[in-house]
Amino acid sequence: MADSPSKAHKAAAPSNITCAVITVSDTRTIETDRGGQKLMDHLIGAGYEVTARHIIKDDPEPMRQLLQQLSTVDAILMTGGTGVSHRDQTYETVSELLEKPLPGYGELFRMLSYQEIGAAAMLSRAVGGIRGKSVILTMPGSPAAVDLSMEKIVLAELPHLVQQARS
Repeated sequence: MADSPSKAHKAAAPSNITCAVITVSDTRTIETDRGGQKLMDHLIGAGYEVTARHIIKDDPEPMRQLLQQLSTVDAILMTGGTGVSHRDQTYETVSELLEKPLPGYGELFRMLSYQEIGAAAMLSRAVGGIRGKSVILTMPGSPAAVDLSMEKIVLAELPHLVQQARS
């Protein structure tokens, strides 16, 4: 009985969700973007409409502009640029745009990642939150990280997150 409010929220969640996929990389192309393709496969497989797919350089200003252009999309899922190298700017850029951060998303991703790759999970700076009425979630660029995020976290909660962002 304790989880019935959660079930009620999920039951009221929308099924018509529009998504955008962004790969942050200085080297990937559509042909070599395995992480972005994994995102596409998961979203389409779950019945979501993917209205945009972009590959952008790891540069804050174009990233900000693109996120602003995609403000009418329900969910923006980003892969890449979440590490700690000098070029990795996704965490900082997305974090400054979020109006309502979801710290639990990154924490949960790192906890689950730790179970698979050990202490190296601390190098991931996955971040998520709400901007306007859009959910923005980032994840590392590796296909395994995308699978982990989508299968264990995102697909289970995306409708509920979108419902909350829209309200």
